[in-house]
Amino acid sequence: MQVTVSSTKGVGVENEDGVFVGPGAVVVLDGLSAPKDLPMACVHGTPWYVRQLGARLVALMGNEEQPLAEVLRTAIGDVNSMHSSTCALDQDAVPASTVTMLRERQGVVDYLVLSDSVLVLDTGGTVRAVADTSVEAVAGPEMAAALAGPAGTPERAARVSELVAVQRGLRNRAGGYWVAATDPAAAEHAITGSVPAADVRRAALLSDGASRLTDLFHQLSWEELLGVLEAEGPAELISRTRATEHSDPDGIRWARFKVSDDATAAYVELGAHRHSQDPPSRPDRFDEGE
Repeated sequence: MQVTVSSTKGVGVENEDGVFVGPGAVVVLDGLSAPKDLPMACVHGTPWYVRQLGARLVALMGNEEQPLAEVLRTAIGDVNSMHSSTCALDQDAVPASTVTMLRERQGVVDYLVLSDSVLVLDTGGTVRAVADTSVEAVAGPEMAAALAGPAGTPERAARVSELVAVQRGLRNRAGGYWVAATDPAAAEHAITGSVPAADVRRAALLSDGASRLTDLFHQLSWEELLGVLEAEGPAELISRTRATEHSDPDGIRWARFKVSDDATAAYVELGAHRHSQDPPSRPDRFDEGE
């Protein structure tokens, strides 16, 4: 497995994404931002949580007999133990993150997707994007209302804070949506799967700040996005994303919560297909359920 990565900060003070690579393992996390006017029950904050969770995930993925959902469950519990004495982990206002994982083992590629980051797989001549869109299903109207009007205004900021308050009440409970936070049971709600490694030509793990050229801006197909990653690398994909963001500084053409979001991309080539001359793949976006 050959992995190339890039991660850059958006408009925030700190990059709340994380990318972690180990032998045969890749993890991309997208920490959920917390507006400053809302309380936070953890003294450490989202970037700390992302770093700790990512490090534990990569370490645990080395046990190839452990399914990825169990890896995630264990990692969430391990991070809980690191700050349960200092933080109120029974509250809604705790750090949280999306999770995307890929592991190659014994001729098989395993994957896991939790919340709205994206995994793109090129398998058997077909490009498919695996995404969990449950947050849109349960909070779609509130999300649309929060995006009304130009970005960067106090009114927009107030609506986004209201949305986050609503989303916190929906996280990690029946009828809501699931993210990595303090409840290890969230792992049971992730999208998981396995495919023969011989069928996987390439893959990409993307935070939603790095998938925008396709699923928000509609500038590239998933196949074309993989082509940029293959030919020019993750840094170029993010550079093109920034250029598109800058062309719409007020978020009028493409309504979005952050004009420029943290963006992280990991591009993976499997050994059997590295530098191969396979024919072009057929793009096919689909969102899998639980």
